[in-house]
Amino acid sequence: MKAIETTGKIDNRGRLLLDRPLDLANYSHVRIIVLLPEDTDIELDDDPIETVIEGLQQGFHEAISGQTLPLSQLWDGIDDNRSN
Repeated sequence: MKAIETTGKIDNRGRLLLDRPLDLANYSHVRIIVLLPEDTDIELDDDPIETVIEGLQQGFHEAISGQTLPLSQLWDGIDDNRSN
């Protein structure tokens, strides 16, 4: 059995609404496991999935095009604003 993880919401009629369509063909029947947070005060990420995907794509583009800094430089000046 193949597993795919995605996100969605349950509407007021109890129907599962996926945040984005699944790009699947030739599957007419699936098994669904719904995971619910135990604490109702948990705030889910408000960013739409499209925004998250755009950010990941931008970061990947920067990485493969060499628009990065060496890890050693990321720490330069990190303690400069620390209060004594």
